Amino acid sequence: MRLPADVIRRVALSALLLLGVLLPGGVLAQVQAELVTAQRSVQPGQPLQLALRMQHDLHWHSFWKNAGTGLPTKLMWELPPGWTAEAIQWPTPILVRDREGNITGHGYEGLSYLPVRLIAPADLKPGSAVELKAQARWLMCETVCIPGKAAVSLSVPVSADLPQPDVDVQAALAALPMPGSSEGWQLAATREQGDLTLRVAAPADIAELHFFPADEFVSYKVPQTIGNRGARALLKLPLDPAESMPADAALRGVLAYTDAQGIYRGVSIELPFVAEAEATALVSTADLGTAAASGAGNDGAQLSLLVLLFAVLGGLILNLMPCVFPVLGLKVVGFIEQAGSDRRKVSLHALSFTAGVLLSFWALAGMLAVLRESGQQLGWGFQLQSAPFVFVLAVVMLAFAMNLSGVFEVGMRATSVGSGLQSRSGVAGSFFSGMLATVVATPCSAPFLAPALGAALALPTAQSFLVFTAIALGLALPYLLLSVFPSLVKLLPRPGAWMEAFKQLMAFPLYATVGYLLWVLAGQLHEAALLNALLALSLLGFGLWLYGRGTRPGARGGRARFCVVAGVLVLAGAVLFGWPRAPAPEALQWEAWSSERVQQLQAEGRPIYVDFTARWCATCQVNKKVVFAAARVNDYFRDNEVVALKADWTNADPLITAELERWNRSAVPFNLAYPAGGGPPRELPEVLTPEIVLSALDNATPPGRD
Repeated sequence: MRLPADVIRRVALSALLLLGVLLPGGVLAQVQAELVTAQRSVQPGQPLQLALRMQHDLHWHSFWKNAGTGLPTKLMWELPPGWTAEAIQWPTPILVRDREGNITGHGYEGLSYLPVRLIAPADLKPGSAVELKAQARWLMCETVCIPGKAAVSLSVPVSADLPQPDVDVQAALAALPMPGSSEGWQLAATREQGDLTLRVAAPADIAELHFFPADEFVSYKVPQTIGNRGARALLKLPLDPAESMPADAALRGVLAYTDAQGIYRGVSIELPFVAEAEATALVSTADLGTAAASGAGNDGAQLSLLVLLFAVLGGLILNLMPCVFPVLGLKVVGFIEQAGSDRRKVSLHALSFTAGVLLSFWALAGMLAVLRESGQQLGWGFQLQSAPFVFVLAVVMLAFAMNLSGVFEVGMRATSVGSGLQSRSGVAGSFFSGMLATVVATPCSAPFLAPALGAALALPTAQSFLVFTAIALGLALPYLLLSVFPSLVKLLPRPGAWMEAFKQLMAFPLYATVGYLLWVLAGQLHEAALLNALLALSLLGFGLWLYGRGTRPGARGGRARFCVVAGVLVLAGAVLFGWPRAPAPEALQWEAWSSERVQQLQAEGRPIYVDFTARWCATCQVNKKVVFAAARVNDYFRDNEVVALKADWTNADPLITAELERWNRSAVPFNLAYPAGGGPPRELPEVLTPEIVLSALDNATPPGRD
């Protein structure tokens, strides 16, 4: 599979979030938002239909309620007394993609309306006008993602007469997804052995179907398998392995389709899972089984010479891809070192490298075949969806880079064992380099490789192995040529002192690869696990440095042995420390801070704890681990119904900045404990302990402020 698009999108969001917040309003105007109304006036006590009108620039998009990679659009209302606002009525979304065609989530492009219904109080006076305000927040993406915001408002006259409708907003309301219980629709959902199936019988012909799940246990990244004939359809919905599916879950979301007139529509679905026999009796799709198994419009993939040619060319071009270049650099160094030695050795190394590539591709094809037979939706590079695998690959790449940089050498003490053992070790190294080339090649889909991979993943197992063999031979072709025509090695420069500098230069693509893999991890791990991985790689570097100190020429005695043993222990500890694990559930339930929320809670007489914090604040993170994760602190908050408010200052927030200045503070952490029953809060010190927090909540008294 191609590298998951959400990995790149999440990293782009993390990198640019601060920029988007700091830039002044109006500088980033890829999405323009305004509040519009479906009716020109409002009647007392009656509903008022509004909508957030969003105009997206070309190639830009915002997101649906289940966004996929991004974040859904939000409205924070500032309504007059007596008014209430309902949730956003989400239109039928589309699949949003980046410029490479990768699916990045569910959302909207061009002109879109997000309708919201407000209920007016009965005491409105005809002839007056009401001012309705809201803060709109959204994430807008193209090749990068930028947070957007706007203060939107609308003045609506109050009238006792029936209001005049607005044609555009009324049309948007009419296009909202219809209920699945609408006349003529029959729908059934089944869950068998981990697979989800949606059976559809529509009142008329439908085409170009896609199910947009409201819950995250249905994967948005993996293509849905669809069989469609006329008014009936069968959809196989892939589960997201990173999300758990409750035992009592229902299938909720929107089924999008194109009707016979070519109009894009949607049906809102909320279905309990039923037995296969019951679903079949309700919606018969017996003649759709073959189409659904292979995908809509697939007449069966056939192996051809053109597919094999594309596979060879794609494998050859992989050598020029950034993901393979580091390993290519390793082998270039090796061939240069061998250029002055026995030509048969050069051939042996090239053949060993080819064998490593072939064996690895066969192993990969075998894994794909086994997992595909078990019903998994897979593709090229699927192993990079595993955070532990990506972490291990980053560890290996960093070790290679530090070796090339001269921090340590492998096998320096083995140089005197003999030329035979040295030769066998070198051949094994070439074999391993071939395997490593396969591992790092899988995230790349070079020109000509995409059609070959597509065919390989749809072909029978035996033919799929042939395609993967052709890709492997293409990748190893330069080294095969060197083995068949050893004279080509003469074109390589002679060994010399420059080789050490060239070797160190080749380390930098590997360092870049480590950074790229950390980019991948950023989209797979929660923030604490990612920090652990970063610290682990730092420890790994220290362990390799210790190992290098103990194995360098001239190192001997107890100090050398200590460095070697300590280095190995640090290496093991680093891997264990950084190993990706599932996040522990956060015990304290934090709410977002606002001065209005504080005033509301004080009016209710509730005790409040406010934590002004930021991700870049090291003391804040220590407080989080030492205090807010402590069981007795959590028990106290729960037993005394303390409301925990978090003022997150990670990105610039003028409201939080103003509040800090009000307390004569210019930095975080800063904590306040408000007593039950109202009254001024108590200020806490920067460095916290459970005792300090509990004492502050027990004895929250006026701190002497005016």
